Amino acid sequence: MGDLDQKRVSTKQQGDAAEARALAHLQAQGLRLMTRNYRTPGRGGGEIDLIMRDRDGTLVFVEVRQRSRSDHGGAAASIGWAKRRRIVWAARHYLSRWAVEPPCRFDVIVVEPEGLAWIQAAFDAM
Repeated sequence: MGDLDQKRVSTKQQGDAAEARALAHLQAQGLRLMTRNYRTPGRGGGEIDLIMRDRDGTLVFVEVRQRSRSDHGGAAASIGWAKRRRIVWAARHYLSRWAVEPPCRFDVIVVEPEGLAWIQAAFDAM
């Protein structure tokens, strides 16, 4: 393997690194990890990068977005209606196992060259 091959980092590796950075940030803020990479069964389902529990008991569904450039609206702008719908669907699937539904919110962690931003209550369930 040449030097160029060693320097290349896959998109998955970049995403995993961004997710790990987001998780460390949220844990430093007092949130507790419940589940990582929760996926619903079947095709066309949704995935939630991180499901966390805040100190007040709120269940936090976190989408981690990483972009190498901030033009075109950056990482936050890349979460369109269809993506939000899949996240909400996956959250409902996750909550279907709970006898009593806790308070919930949907957060976004944006990882860009300028740094990390935590957007709490970035969107609502539709």
